[in-house]
Amino acid sequence: MTAVEGRGQWERYYDQAQSVWGWAPNRFVAEVLGPLPAGRALDLGAGEGRNALWLAGLGWRATAVDFAENALARGRAQAAEHGLDVEWVLADVLEHRPEPGAYDAVVVAYLHLDAEPLAAVLRGAANALAPGGTLVVVGHDLTNIADGVGGPQDPAILYTPDRVVGALELVGDLKITRAERVHRQTDRAPQPAIDTLVVAQAAESRASAGDS
Repeated sequence: MTAVEGRGQWERYYDQAQSVWGWAPNRFVAEVLGPLPAGRALDLGAGEGRNALWLAGLGWRATAVDFAENALARGRAQAAEHGLDVEWVLADVLEHRPEPGAYDAVVVAYLHLDAEPLAAVLRGAANALAPGGTLVVVGHDLTNIADGVGGPQDPAILYTPDRVVGALELVGDLKITRAERVHRQTDRAPQPAIDTLVVAQAAESRASAGDS
């Protein structure tokens, strides 16, 4: 599938009567970022922007990036309805270059790509962290195919803790604070979905963040 075909597929997916994912934040994003003081946040591959909207509601200056116009339009409408200030950026995360060292939190949630492009996006996300900033990466785990429910069924684009950590290893001033498989109950089946969750923190002393 080409990039244009992929974008068209997502545009059609988001051209529905109701929100695709609901408006509550991902539970693991909320768990990690909820206790932190508000700052500047970036949500890459944001879809309708549920995590960015939630962060904005907590006082964060949130930016949501996605290549699906229909998704961002939904997010804008939701922001307007609830009086939330979110910056909406129409861009492909494979081409978007986040401002280095600018964000106190960066979220990459359920962004499923082949290994090399995903690694590039994750390193860009890590380099976008301000000193002491927090990166949250969550996505469907490889074991979810056999033991979980829902999600992509292509092993090549699924996460494992080791795969995500390996992609971040080139960012030298980054500390991995969590790297594990986590369970998320859905309404689709009795058994939970299985996700990979990786949390990392930029060094407090990071001088500058260039491209890796």
